[in-house]
Amino acid sequence: MLFNSFGFLVFLPVVFLAYWYLFNRDIRLRNLFLLAASYAFYGWWDWRFLGLIIVSSATDFLIGLKLDTAMGAGKRKRWLALSIALNLGLLGCFKYFNFFLDGFSDLLSSLGMHADVPTLQIMLPVGISFYTFQTLSYSIDIYREQVKPTRDPVAFFAFVAFFPQLVAGPIERARSLLPQFQVLHRFDPVAAKDGLRQMLWGFFKKLVIADNCAPLVDAIFESDPATTPGITLFFGAFFFAFQIYGDFSGYSDIAIGTARLFGIRLSQNFAYPYFARNVSEFWRRWHISLSTWFRDYVYLPLGGWRGKAGRARNILVTFAVSGLWHGANWTFINWGMVHGLYHLPKVYSDASVKKTKPTLRDLPSMSVTFLLITLAWVLFRASSLTEAMDHLTHIASNFLLHPGSLLLHIMRPEMMLIVAMLLVEWRSRTDPHGLSRMPMSLGLRWGIYLLVTLTILLNMDLSTRHEFIYFRF
Repeated sequence: MLFNSFGFLVFLPVVFLAYWYLFNRDIRLRNLFLLAASYAFYGWWDWRFLGLIIVSSATDFLIGLKLDTAMGAGKRKRWLALSIALNLGLLGCFKYFNFFLDGFSDLLSSLGMHADVPTLQIMLPVGISFYTFQTLSYSIDIYREQVKPTRDPVAFFAFVAFFPQLVAGPIERARSLLPQFQVLHRFDPVAAKDGLRQMLWGFFKKLVIADNCAPLVDAIFESDPATTPGITLFFGAFFFAFQIYGDFSGYSDIAIGTARLFGIRLSQNFAYPYFARNVSEFWRRWHISLSTWFRDYVYLPLGGWRGKAGRARNILVTFAVSGLWHGANWTFINWGMVHGLYHLPKVYSDASVKKTKPTLRDLPSMSVTFLLITLAWVLFRASSLTEAMDHLTHIASNFLLHPGSLLLHIMRPEMMLIVAMLLVEWRSRTDPHGLSRMPMSLGLRWGIYLLVTLTILLNMDLSTRHEFIYFRF
């Protein structure tokens, strides 16, 4: 089920009312209801894949219990290895089978051997990259003795399948989310109101920013780079930067806001990443739940910060794996590697980490960082490495072709909407979401709500319902 669908507009109020008014006395019954609602939400897309999330949940629930009772380091390592093998095996089968098969075929061809390697038409289950990482981190944290396993299967299954964040995150850790399914929440109107505000801002970013940038981005990336002005090609990447930001951070805002309606707090997944002053800071602000997952379960186990050479190697490996997580295509792997290379100057220069609030004096460093991120997005958006290199090459070689097109793109209505979003988020750049900082006046607050709602209604593309980009991952 999509957040931006009529079905969700019916589903959410029904689940909300039942959660607070019918299942308000027994925590186990409430979790059971929330689990059923979450499975209905997921099964709305394709009920056949419910078996996968059930298998993934059951596997790590049982392995968690075994890890807690197993005697000896050897047995505990074997149980952890089983969890890793089953989770990554499940992910690899559905997401990477044909990618690795094609790679094997290319290797044989390079050696002068012909192999008629068959491929399978495998449908990628929505959210599999997210919930497998969530259950896998549970087993790893138990192995590390950072959390104790739960013996309540209903609470655990609800933790894995919680519908607001099930299909595109945030990727939650058991230590923060699971305990919230073990207490009987009381309705908090203040939290619920703030949740609705965050949902409204999320819908604005998705329906107004992302969905209006999408057709423009598609048209530019589908054009012939050789005959397209370099300025236009650059703005294709520019508008994609805001399409993917509006789409994914919009999803996160809707998910976090929806969770607050049920008394559940999810972790912040975006912290205004385009206000970052260097690439390292960008990754502390972009898809935070994934970047911290790779830090804790890939980068640090590889050795983390031990020595400059080792640190550089570990960064490159981690970003390459992160790129592969995003999709079974060399474009994603190279996108990850580019971000790894962006980090290397900081490794060897010992540059200090900026943790202060961005100010207008940081505009030059923010602009350079945004430019680097935007050029890398070409690799993410392109369908092949050849297409990406053509796009980037012709940005440079055709940049002075039709310079008047610069004014055309700057004056686009999409640009005006992006500027409006950035102004709102700049004002709230230290807050959880764009509408956190509201005026005290009741009239002004409702004026803003109505303005945002009216902007959504006027700019919605009713002819096409765009699914969220990260559903593909």
